[in-house]
Amino acid sequence: MIAGDEELLVLEDFAPGRAFDHHWGRTVTESDVVLWATQTHLYQPAYVNAERARHDGHAHRPVPAGLVFAVVLGLTVEDLSESGGSFLGADAVRFPTPVHVGDTLYASSAVVERRTSRSRPGWGVVTWRTVGTNQHAVPVVEYRRTSMVPGRRP
Repeated sequence: MIAGDEELLVLEDFAPGRAFDHHWGRTVTESDVVLWATQTHLYQPAYVNAERARHDGHAHRPVPAGLVFAVVLGLTVEDLSESGGSFLGADAVRFPTPVHVGDTLYASSAVVERRTSRSRPGWGVVTWRTVGTNQHAVPVVEYRRTSMVPGRRP
């Protein structure tokens, strides 16, 4: 199969209970943290000052929760939402374990719910539960995400 010829998943492919182990991982770098902190005006000293991070008890610069969420969500896009549709939101977001520079993040998801759209014919709404883990398989973020997903067209 030629790259780009893969069939995108549609509403009918997301049966409740279907699980996905998203295949890429991403190691968070110091540059990621500094760039995220400065572009989001997140000027908490530990994110931009390595000495302050050590003073606060961190062996490595901590990673902001928003960046952890963004990285893990990004890891899921190819499998869950590349076919298009609107991101309707995320809820029940938890960060059970801190992430530090040098940690590698992975993601897995499972379909929680699927229904046809009441207002948009040919589309549906899918909710997934996603867990992001570090390189030791320890959960670092958990959330439920809901998106509009196109159905299979006849």
